[in-house]
Amino acid sequence: MIRFEDVSVTYAGAAEPTVRGVDFEVPEGELVLLVGPSGVGKSTVLGAVSGLVPHFTGGTLRGRVTVAGRDTRTHKPRELADVVGTVGQDPLSHFVTDTVEDELAYGMESLGLAPAVMRRRVEETLDLLSLADLRDRPIATLSGGQRQRVAIGSVLTPHPEVLVLDEPTSALDPAAAEEVLAVLQRLVHDLGTTVLMAEHRLERVVQYADRLALLAAPGAPLTIGTPSEIMAVSPVCPPVVELGRLAGWSPLPLTVRDARRRAVPLRERLSTASRESVTVPASVTAPLPPPLPPAPAPPSSPFARLLRRRNTDSTPVPSDVAVVESLAVRRGRVEALRRVDLTVGPGETIALMGRNGAGKSTLLGALVGLVEPAGGSVRVGGAVPHRTAPPDLVRRVGLVPQEPRDLLYADTVAAECAAADGDAGAAAGTCRALVSELLPDIGDDTHPRDLSEGQRLALALAVVLTARPPLLLLDEPTRGLDYAAKARLVAVLRGLAAEGHAIVLATHDVELAAELAHRVVILADGEVVADGPTAEVVVASPSFAPQVSKILAPEPWLTVAQVRKALA
Repeated sequence: MIRFEDVSVTYAGAAEPTVRGVDFEVPEGELVLLVGPSGVGKSTVLGAVSGLVPHFTGGTLRGRVTVAGRDTRTHKPRELADVVGTVGQDPLSHFVTDTVEDELAYGMESLGLAPAVMRRRVEETLDLLSLADLRDRPIATLSGGQRQRVAIGSVLTPHPEVLVLDEPTSALDPAAAEEVLAVLQRLVHDLGTTVLMAEHRLERVVQYADRLALLAAPGAPLTIGTPSEIMAVSPVCPPVVELGRLAGWSPLPLTVRDARRRAVPLRERLSTASRESVTVPASVTAPLPPPLPPAPAPPSSPFARLLRRRNTDSTPVPSDVAVVESLAVRRGRVEALRRVDLTVGPGETIALMGRNGAGKSTLLGALVGLVEPAGGSVRVGGAVPHRTAPPDLVRRVGLVPQEPRDLLYADTVAAECAAADGDAGAAAGTCRALVSELLPDIGDDTHPRDLSEGQRLALALAVVLTARPPLLLLDEPTRGLDYAAKARLVAVLRGLAAEGHAIVLATHDVELAAELAHRVVILADGEVVADGPTAEVVVASPSFAPQVSKILAPEPWLTVAQVRKALA
């Protein structure tokens, strides 16, 4: 169904091909997962299937890619639309209509399908992806995860023979991700649909794949094999595989169920280990850093070293960095938040979790002044965010949104940094120094749109941190990040917390919450339904428990790092 024959792609201005000598085949009715670190060319391979590479992106494609017998060099994307359905990393870029139901029907209208067929397929897709309650909603009012489900649904309704998906579960809560993956598996098994997808959250998807295709490094040859074969050599792997490597299990487990069956001896070893090995704080009453100016940060934190130079310029804050009391927010007819209480202390890291549309982004918006409360109160550093002038507010709170490019409007990295220095009243070069610590290989003349998702996140984070706000908000910060990039982000955020910065992040990444958060707050339908120490909240929830916790329960371990430390 899909065939790559010695394919190499070189973009304009690049000295070397992004991908080189890619040669593999995906037969009809198979789900192949493309894995590898960020920046190795996974999106380029996916784009070559739909014809977007090189017809839309430019560059030179050597070799041959065929889909259902059609050569993508001679068939433009619109000539492949009846065969290939594509969902990229950015769902917003796909939408052409205003409402959910219209978007689901648009692709079928373009192909000239009969109205009765269109109606039936729209209803089927609304049910398949649990979108029925959203059918009349304007797309602009949906959460990031809801938009992602709509984008997936819009390519399912035309019934393409091939689906190409780039990070399809990145903005979905755990239950919604399982729902989408179950739908894909049903399409593969029952209808013979061929699926080629890339996903960094391998803990969600690796068990669904028939085969894995590994790009281990930029320009490296593609290796294809069974999930077990590839996971044994892959530089990126989910926690269940990492734990299997640590424990010496062979073959490596791919699912929590397989790992639990082998984990009895490991649980017995860990039961005798000291509970003090657990690095996530046992309670929110554990000692936290004082308000800024902070205590010295760990020397390993690059951001902390740089930010410490500007401690004397920080805005004084009270003991609580943010206080939310009985907050209510309405978005049109939708009651997005109601009776929400939240207190954030200096040096505290809080993970906001909950299903898509629960109100996590709305709460972050209220904390940064983008959303005006319908009731209750919000105070950040003693100020009311939505009534505070932007030059003052940026020194109290900063938000890195779900789409980091929303903060990036200049043509070069250097121009972005210069603008950030000016907006924050910081010394010239402050933002660029932060960027250099996290992105040492990015030149001043690089356009932000040419950066990867992870690189754009790092640039947006540096822009926000230039003002050195005591409260840092991040909305889905690990979208598009591989495990190594996520580890770097965790190190940066830990350094900031040690400096005294309060951090609130909205995330569906249960592994990130287990690794980083002191507290977890779970929202459901706009209300707080749980608020407590990470270890207590996530372990008690089947949906939000990390893989290690599920494997080693009832022992209290949350991450592979904790297990490694306990066994040392």
